[in-house]
Amino acid sequence: MGKRYQAQGKIGLFDKEFAIKQLSEMGNPLEAISKVIDFEYFRSLLESKMLNTNKKNNAGAKTFDVVVMFKIMLLQRYYNLGDHQVEYQIIDRNSFKDFLGLETGDKVPDEKTIWLFREKLTQMAVVEDLFDKFKVYLNDKGLIFHEGKIVDASFTEVPRQRNTREENKQIKEGNGDDLWNDNPHKKYHKDIDAMWMKKNDETFYGYKNHVKIDDISKLIDTYMVSDASVHDSKVLDLLISESDENQPLYTDSAYTGSNNEQSISDCNMTNQVCEKGKKNQPLTAEQQASNRTKSKTRVRVEHIFGFMEQSMRGLYIWSIGMARVTGIIGLINLTYNIFRYEQLVRKIA
Repeated sequence: MGKRYQAQGKIGLFDKEFAIKQLSEMGNPLEAISKVIDFEYFRSLLESKMLNTNKKNNAGAKTFDVVVMFKIMLLQRYYNLGDHQVEYQIIDRNSFKDFLGLETGDKVPDEKTIWLFREKLTQMAVVEDLFDKFKVYLNDKGLIFHEGKIVDASFTEVPRQRNTREENKQIKEGNGDDLWNDNPHKKYHKDIDAMWMKKNDETFYGYKNHVKIDDISKLIDTYMVSDASVHDSKVLDLLISESDENQPLYTDSAYTGSNNEQSISDCNMTNQVCEKGKKNQPLTAEQQASNRTKSKTRVRVEHIFGFMEQSMRGLYIWSIGMARVTGIIGLINLTYNIFRYEQLVRKIA
């Protein structure tokens, strides 16, 4: 029989406080954002959109606080946790409880409650409203500098579907909703919005997160979601606007083309799109040097996707369907902006 572990100390009255202090000294990201953001800022919007104001009486279970539920959404996105896992971790981890303002013994939302809250957020497009509200906050703080914009896109993968060729053909033709009507359970698990894309000999299945960022603060200014097959250049005119007037626009060569040149001109932006060589017409040494100069600014967008991939535990999500994925990608972008804001405040201080 193995040697039994010998306890090295005794349970003390202030153990929790000591643990919190130790986490803080090591770098607790949840404590860091709580210090610079009062999440009550989101309450009025959340309550107006998420609460049933037409209830005739107070019968039934009391709903969880909307700000607490919203903060659970942020926990999910920062740590890339499923509904069951985030419930487990809230119960298990003091840092999660402290972030949510919960005490040991407080009731914790179960995974079904978390799922229902996110469903309502996404189906009612409340995530977009929350993102825009926080952008107003960032603007008021003077952290979106409006001195230049960068546009790029990143893949967000979802569970790969195993369909027949005929089924895939029907989906591509826009007839996916007519499939599997004889098996509703199977249909519920099918994603007819996600698409395949091959890039640099690597295959992706899912969606794209198209972003426009401020080139100085690296905050996301605008975003949109498409399936993975949509070429980056097809959505540029949906990301830039007249509000970007007199600013340079930096993108890679995927955004070249006469239509995009016209869109950039219509917005009175300075075209800093990297040039692309053509067949039998390679880039000149001058064009290559110009591209290198532009890329020194454009590459800043990769820092954002790198943060999402590394600090936020990857860009793979388990939800399916454009509505749900759009909501979750919006939460990913909002979560990034919140943590980026904390970084900027720390740098300024």
